[in-house]
Amino acid sequence: MLDSNQTVLIEDVQIPVGDGALSGRIYRPVAQPETVVVVNSATGVPRDYYKHFAQWLASDRDIACLIYDYREFGHSKSGPQRRSKISMADWALQDIPAARAEMRRRFPLAQQWSVGHSLGGMLGPVQPDIDKIDRMICVCSGLVKLGDHPWPYRALAGLFWYGHVPLVVRGLGYLPGKALGFGTDLPPKVYWQWRKWCTAPQSYLPEIGDTLPQATWQDSNVPVDLFACTDDDLVPEAAVWRLADLYGPKARRHLLSPEEFGVPEIGHIGVFARRNAAVWPRLIA
Repeated sequence: MLDSNQTVLIEDVQIPVGDGALSGRIYRPVAQPETVVVVNSATGVPRDYYKHFAQWLASDRDIACLIYDYREFGHSKSGPQRRSKISMADWALQDIPAARAEMRRRFPLAQQWSVGHSLGGMLGPVQPDIDKIDRMICVCSGLVKLGDHPWPYRALAGLFWYGHVPLVVRGLGYLPGKALGFGTDLPPKVYWQWRKWCTAPQSYLPEIGDTLPQATWQDSNVPVDLFACTDDDLVPEAAVWRLADLYGPKARRHLLSPEEFGVPEIGHIGVFARRNAAVWPRLIA
């Protein structure tokens, strides 16, 4: 189908992964694109949150863009989440590469860019398809610790990891994020692995080469840009630069502030909000 101004083609797609599928939507210009982007979402952020960014890429930059939901979440949910065996590592190591492979299949001659928001860029250094990416862009992605958060957000994070939330997850068998006021519902293994990595002193680093693949990004020539926001309480600057260290010495570091773009706030989630569209050209420059 076409969008309202007839300049962007929109197609819904199903991308098989393991025993499930990713529910995605592709925004593309009418002309054959020279560059394609896969947007890999932050934890608990539905794909449609990124639709305005995808529309802008297609209409204003002639870039095709895929947005999608990870397995057992959002449009990709196939049943009760309490029955799900999907982990956060499955999302990062299986779903994200599958989404990129789909865009390579559809646009084999185009440059392949990966835009990772938070979780979407966090495990990039250990992903299996690094050599098939032409550019990685990580937005508010980092190896965060509880002590990184400023007050009063640190108190909320403490409740999320150590207060009533883990008790509720244990009792119900999934994270009822909507009911608890913490966003969207999530499968249980996603929550527990998220909790483990965000409360461990070194995040997932001790698992590299054991339960996670080796980190090989430094051996590649793939350029990577990491963006931190000065008003991001969830993944502050220090956490983003820790991840930059894992990507290697060639990783480019960028610090964004609301003042730079004349907007009231950006934060962790707001980078891709339509009200902050002034930020978007900087991400893909």
